[in-house]
Amino acid sequence: MRRTFSRAELESFRDAVVPDLLPTAPEHDLKLLFVGINPGLWTAATQTHFAHPGNRFYPALLRGGVITEPIDAAAGMTDAERDVLRERGIGITNLARRATAKASELSPAELKEGGAALTALVERLRPRVVAVAGITAYRTAFGLPKAVLGRQPTPLAGAELWVVPNPSGLNAHETVESLARAYAEVARAAGLSVVE
Repeated sequence: MRRTFSRAELESFRDAVVPDLLPTAPEHDLKLLFVGINPGLWTAATQTHFAHPGNRFYPALLRGGVITEPIDAAAGMTDAERDVLRERGIGITNLARRATAKASELSPAELKEGGAALTALVERLRPRVVAVAGITAYRTAFGLPKAVLGRQPTPLAGAELWVVPNPSGLNAHETVESLARAYAEVARAAGLSVVE
């Protein structure tokens, strides 16, 4: 059942932190680490990454065959749904930790700090593939103003590095279909079986 929040309720989650979705058991082999820009207020309210009802992350994963059952994250993910992602080898983190109403509220310095923190996380966890969702944030975080979407020429701390389109509903250049293709491509690169 989808929850709704008033504007005041959402504002109360400004600057909140959402825990990363990472392996919790020895048998969880982190193959693919998705990296969002930062939590939105709905994500902070539900403590679930990419949870805003207009976000197309989970519908794109489903359409791309990366997951096989729908996840309605808008009401908050269940522990069982989190475990499905972990067991598939999928993790989720963000470049910046604090929740904002819009990613544009982040400073370039915050994104650069996030790039350094992401590098340290990847060194520690050793995923096969890192997929940063958002080209503008990636360019800022890593000081690469001419970077383009797709596989990057230089790995990140030993992991194959990709930049994929941001699934936010505000990203009008993308559809669920185009996001599904991009997410299926990085899943295959990470060695995940993708349902055609």
